[in-house]
Amino acid sequence: MKNKFQKVFIKYSLLLCILLVASCNSQKKDKAAESQDTSRPSVLIILTDQWRAQATSYAGDPNISTPNLDELAASSVNFKNAVSGMPVCSPFRASLITGQRPLTHGVFMNDVQLDTNAVTIAKVFSKEGYDTGYIGKWHLDGHGRLQNVAPGKRRQGFKFWKGNECTHDYNKSVYYDNNDPDRKIWGGYDTFEQTDAAIEYINNRKRAEKPYMMILSYGTPHAPYHTAPLKYRNQFDPEKIKLRLNVPDSLKTQLKKDLAGYYAHIAALDDMIGKLITNLKNSREFENTIIVFTSDHGDLLGSHGAYKKQQPYEESARVPMLYHIPKRFKIASGERDALMNSEDIMPTLLSLCNIEIPNTVEGLDYKSYMEGKEEIGEVTLLTCVQPFGQWNKVQHNAMEYRAVKTLQYTYARNLTGPWLLFDNINDPYQLNNLVGNEGAAVVQDDLEKLLSERLKATGDEFLPGLEYIKKWGYPIDKTGTVPYTN
Repeated sequence: MKNKFQKVFIKYSLLLCILLVASCNSQKKDKAAESQDTSRPSVLIILTDQWRAQATSYAGDPNISTPNLDELAASSVNFKNAVSGMPVCSPFRASLITGQRPLTHGVFMNDVQLDTNAVTIAKVFSKEGYDTGYIGKWHLDGHGRLQNVAPGKRRQGFKFWKGNECTHDYNKSVYYDNNDPDRKIWGGYDTFEQTDAAIEYINNRKRAEKPYMMILSYGTPHAPYHTAPLKYRNQFDPEKIKLRLNVPDSLKTQLKKDLAGYYAHIAALDDMIGKLITNLKNSREFENTIIVFTSDHGDLLGSHGAYKKQQPYEESARVPMLYHIPKRFKIASGERDALMNSEDIMPTLLSLCNIEIPNTVEGLDYKSYMEGKEEIGEVTLLTCVQPFGQWNKVQHNAMEYRAVKTLQYTYARNLTGPWLLFDNINDPYQLNNLVGNEGAAVVQDDLEKLLSERLKATGDEFLPGLEYIKKWGYPIDKTGTVPYTN
């Protein structure tokens, strides 16, 4: 009897051991899976509107102090020559979220809708188990600037939503909250309100569950320039503003006032970026978050006698581009020369997160470049398919152009032939157009060949803008601009 009892005891003891081992192994697998999941970095894209690359203290602007951005730049990869390939709002945004050039995704003008079947950054990250969120200005829906971007396909894969199509009334800024169709107004200066919304979103994402990919899209420092809170406007005396050397005398008085307002917006944004980073550090998420800081385009702000964007000049086309990469990636911070373009952001982020890049993407993956393994990005394209709005053909005699930008030169051609050639190293303010200059003939010929090769490689026939408008079926008014409603 005793032996029988012992045999039964041993049998069940062995069975219990087997079950315990299986349970332990299962727990180890679960922990390993959890560890693998939480090791994936979150992604925060801080997108501003019309912030030119020159307008930070880390870039040397004497008029502004941006201590929080300076600190971020010190721990980031700084693409100091980054550009907006088509320096205007909607085209950049479409390239950012699709990784495609404007003639591919079709958003080469403002106030048109991005194809809802597009393969976007949010759709890809969502498929990989990320939470996706969007806060702020969208400008990719084409259904009216103050109208709701309805949940579903029109939000292009972003699940969390506190966005608006387009508004620059920063103190009465419209937005729509997730699935609520009712229009709402941010409670104050929207830069502050959107920052708080982003912090709340980040804090509600538990790292043990899912990483997130979020775009925080500010409307500032885009005009109107004089609407930042008084605290920030009082920091800038127009009389003390130092102007760039390519500003004509006729604009100087008004421009100093406008720049004072522009810098006030920037000072407020810098404070908010500091608030975001402080929150990430306090929650111990800073070193598990890839942060990209950039802008959709620059602002001429008086340079070459004009305001705003669309042009191939440095103040219009160059944008800030910082990549804060967590230390475990072992990517050295510091300045990089490469000419990162709008369509390069999506594939680079996917690669950094070890996510397969869709074959729809045309941009370059800069991960290996940041690791020091290859040299890319020494040449890129700038494009204007159809000048519109401020630069419409009827009122401003504006022109379509294609431009090639290298580490030293900017060369642009319009439909009739060579237009601009600048040596950006020896002539940083682009005051001396070398087109037709005998001493620059060889350089011009070389750049013309390079531009032709690039256009051929990208399938760009460089047709008149109206040909592309017909192809995509966009309605335009008599100035060649897509009309929009509020």
